[in-house]
Order: sequence, then structure tokens, then C-alpha cells
Amino acid sequence: MGITSTKTVAVTGNQAVAEALRQLNPDVMPAYPITPSTGIMESFTSFVSNGKVDTEMILVESEHSAMSAAIGAAAAGGRVATATSAQGLALMWEMLHIASGYRLPILMALVNRALSAPLNIHGDHSDGMGMRDCGWIQLFCENAQEAYDNTIMGYRIAEHPSVRLPIAVNMDGFIISHSIESMQYITDEDVKKFVGEYIAKDPLLDIDNPKSIGALVLTDYYMEHKRAQHEAMLNVKKVVQDVSAEFAKLTGRKYELFETYRLEDAEVAIVALNSAAGTIKDEVDRYREKGVKVGLLKPRMFRPFPYAEIGAALKGAKAICIMDRADSYGGMGPLFMEIASALAPNKGPVLFNKIYGLGGRDLMPLDVDQVIEETIEVAKTGKVRMLKDYMTLRS
Repeated sequence: MGITSTKTVAVTGNQAVAEALRQLNPDVMPAYPITPSTGIMESFTSFVSNGKVDTEMILVESEHSAMSAAIGAAAAGGRVATATSAQGLALMWEMLHIASGYRLPILMALVNRALSAPLNIHGDHSDGMGMRDCGWIQLFCENAQEAYDNTIMGYRIAEHPSVRLPIAVNMDGFIISHSIESMQYITDEDVKKFVGEYIAKDPLLDIDNPKSIGALVLTDYYMEHKRAQHEAMLNVKKVVQDVSAEFAKLTGRKYELFETYRLEDAEVAIVALNSAAGTIKDEVDRYREKGVKVGLLKPRMFRPFPYAEIGAALKGAKAICIMDRADSYGGMGPLFMEIASALAPNKGPVLFNKIYGLGGRDLMPLDVDQVIEETIEVAKTGKVRMLKDYMTLRS
């Protein structure tokens, strides 16, 4: 398959994801609006109304109902998608486990937003980190192009016979969801060929082969069930790599399990998710011009977490700052804990944790400069001033 023709557009992240969903044309999409993901559903419902998709759009009474309806439709044999943010995801929490436990390849756009209280509608990663143990595949996106591309790849990953798990595509609320940027769309025909027809597994609407779902499993087989679910998650890594390689042949845009930026010879490194990576890359370039060997690692696949690969990529650094846009109160930041686990077999880098951008607070270039300067000092001395510190706090 050669590189497809593309269309360059200027759109918001929400519009880009809605366009991807239009091209995917799921059978069913249950949804309940919540800022900042509402724009995805607003655009998609216009596609439904204008006959551009034949999706059954279900407007439900809550996000709990949205995921419940998604589970029912997926179990019946449909290709299903939805979108949400923050408290909406929190209200789904019970059903997230049921979707993954039933091995239903539901696609969800998660526009990351701070969890209440106090009420805040802006972007951080507290919602996405809250679902990290729910058995969902999690991809994180730096910009609208990545959000669009990961949405296109989502079904191919989730529906793979060795996986069959739900997938969440994460992008930062407002920073990506509402900002307009230039990006490229793939043709409808190429998306359809790339994704392929959905083959349901044991659908409940196969009345010629009746079956039940939700059977009680007590102490005799519950652990075996969960072990099988875990093994399916372990299969995700290779599937993501294979699907991404095929996507690169189609578009020329190459994605790995994570992105490294000027990391090969870096003595100091920063690890960060999503939109912050763009700002950090600019400052890495500025410091490289001054002769400082600094680099960035940006995870793309957060669940399952590629421990061995990330550990190998970071082990050569002397000091690493892991920047979390969420906190595990009373513990270290969620991303910090994963990176520390990845580096546990390697004696080398000194690690410390910065909490930034909660509730949508901006991360400015000067803030990144301060992180780089502190990481340089840690590399020189081997001593960390504070293992975990909140950035840009008001005095």
C-alpha cells in the first residue's frame, strides 16, 4: 500500500476526532455531553443528521448510561464509540471495568479535564490517570494530528483477535480539543480499507448460536479470567507496533510506543505526556544550541506500559525529571511511578517528580527552562532538592 493522498485542513482537535469517527462510521454511538468533549458529539450528530454516517446515535441521560449502552451494543455485535471527559469518565467508572472484563473493543475519545472538586473545566490528566487500572488500552496524543491518527488506528488495535479490549484515545482539554491547527486528513476510501469490516466475536444477536453473558464467576475461575485479560493486554504492544507500521506506510507518519526527541546522547532528560511535549521540544532545542545535552521522552502508549523499552531508552541519562499533569495524593505522580518501575533494573539515573498544569494552568517556556536547569544541577550533584514538587504555585 503506497502513501495515500491527503487533505490539509485547519481544525480543532475535537473536529479532527469527529472527522475520524465519521470516516470510521461506527454502528452505535451513545453519548452524554460534557465540556470539553462536547464538540466531538456536536460535530458527529450533524453527520448523523445530514446522512453522512449511518450510525445509531443514542442520547442518554448520563455518562454511566452512555457506557452501559456502549457495552450492550458492543456485546450485541456492533462497532461502538463514545466520548467523554472528567466527571463523565468518573461516572462511567463502574462500567469501564465491565467493558474490559467482557473484552469489548469499544473506542472512546477522552478529552482530558481536571476532576472536581473544586469545579474546573480545563485540562489535566486526572481523569485519564484515574482509569489506568480499568483494563483499557490508553494512547496519549500531543496534538490534533496525533488524536486523529490514533483514533483511526484505535479499532485496528482494540479489535485484533489477540487483544479484544476497549481503547481510550487521550488529548488535552482546550489545549488540543479547542485549538485550531493545520493537519492532514486521510481519504475516506483509504480509512475504510485500513480499518476493515468489523468481525464480531460471540455476538448476543447471533440468534442461531444463543449464548449468555455476565455469568457469575466466584473463587473457582475469577483469577483465571483476570489472568487471561492481563495476557490480552500484554499482546497489545506488538499489535500497536504492527498497526502503526502499516499506518506509516499509508500516511508517512510514523508512531512508536513512545517518542524520543534528541534523547540518544542526552545526559539530562524530561518525560512528559501530551501537549506539553511541544513546548518542551522547543526548549530542548534552545538548550542544545547552548551545548546542553538534554532530551525528551513522550509516552504514547500508557496502558499497557512499555517498561523494558522505556527503561532502555532512559537508562543512559544522569538525571531525569518526570512531569505529571495529575497527582496521586499521598504518593508520587502516576507517570513518575511508571518511569521509576521501568528504570528499577537499571542503576543510574536520578529521578525526581514535578506536578504541573493542574486545572489547565499553562506550562510556559520559562517553566520548562527552570525544570531543565534543575535537572542539570541534579545531574551534576546527584542530589535532589525535592523528590516531588508542585510547579508555578502562587506564593
